[in-house]
Amino acid sequence: MKEIFQLIFGELRESTRASEQKCREVATRIAAEVNRICERSKRIQESADMEKEAANLARHRLQQCLKYYKLGSRGGRIELHSTLSAIVYRYITPPQLQSSYQARLNLIEDFLQGFYVESLNAFRRETEVEANYSPQSLLGLAEYMAFTERYGKRRINLPGGRNQQLIVLRAQTFSQQQPPETLVDMEMVAEGAAMDDGVASDTSVQQVREAMVVGEKEEGDEGLRQKVIEELMNYLEEKGQKDCADYFALRLQDLPTPEIEEILGVNPRQRDYLQQRFKYHLLRFALSHRWELVHQWLEADLDRNLGLTPEQWQAFKAQIEPEQVELVRLKQQGLPDEEIARSLGCTVNQMQRKWFKLLEVAWDVRNSPGSSGKSPKADE
Repeated sequence: MKEIFQLIFGELRESTRASEQKCREVATRIAAEVNRICERSKRIQESADMEKEAANLARHRLQQCLKYYKLGSRGGRIELHSTLSAIVYRYITPPQLQSSYQARLNLIEDFLQGFYVESLNAFRRETEVEANYSPQSLLGLAEYMAFTERYGKRRINLPGGRNQQLIVLRAQTFSQQQPPETLVDMEMVAEGAAMDDGVASDTSVQQVREAMVVGEKEEGDEGLRQKVIEELMNYLEEKGQKDCADYFALRLQDLPTPEIEEILGVNPRQRDYLQQRFKYHLLRFALSHRWELVHQWLEADLDRNLGLTPEQWQAFKAQIEPEQVELVRLKQQGLPDEEIARSLGCTVNQMQRKWFKLLEVAWDVRNSPGSSGKSPKADE
């Protein structure tokens, strides 16, 4: 254990700006954990080189701690929060409730706040620090965040020879404990009045109030982006494409492909198939189901000639038939679909299919190689 301590202590002194005392405290706790694991692990006990196994384990713990230290206080919190959110996203689903993407994020936030408290208590217990201990330095905070990530990823043995990550089990329990619905007095929420039985402090009430306040403000670019995300999530859920919704949520967090595959429990071939299926539904959503919203966000709505430059607009109209030119003209006048269909002598469904094809053509023109009119948001 002395050699392990010296290894960790020396690296902390060299790689951080923490005081010698702080480095000594953290090194002592990590060395004690490594020693405890080595004593309890049958695999390590039966290893031909226990010292090498212990040193490798110590370096792993050390690198985890230094990763969070180098990210800093804010960056480390974001990294930890994103990592754990990605793991539990699929499991935070209130029973009997079709929740929106934003509602699920709010529930994840509530769940993780409680999990961080549990993790801190586990850290105090396992490292045998004071009962009221909390990190007071960047190195101490990095040590705690590294512990929390490992704590959440611990494999818990279950009946039938199965096992699961501890944080997933906690998330499943959390979801099951959510009420099937929440009744809220909208008048009192709008007025911000006090409620009986402590309802005013309920997270759901706070979310409703925040949503109402946001609704009174003029929607900016970020508001439109969030609305597109929520609508797409709802669309995928309605189409029974929950796995596509999960894939999209992980993509939004910019997770690397191998990590997405691990979280979803798929191999590269299955992930590629899932990605293609998601792209299919994304195209249907963007060009058919909610094309107005998507094109407004992309600054490619009808008022902007579908986001085409004057040259592209002329090229677009040159590619389409006279009837399609007329369809574009009627759409730009803002006429309802029923009236446009009557003018073209077809059914509403036929007219909508024709419009879908036109949007595909405009999309290709706008994003063709060498195009100068491509919206910067088109790749988001």
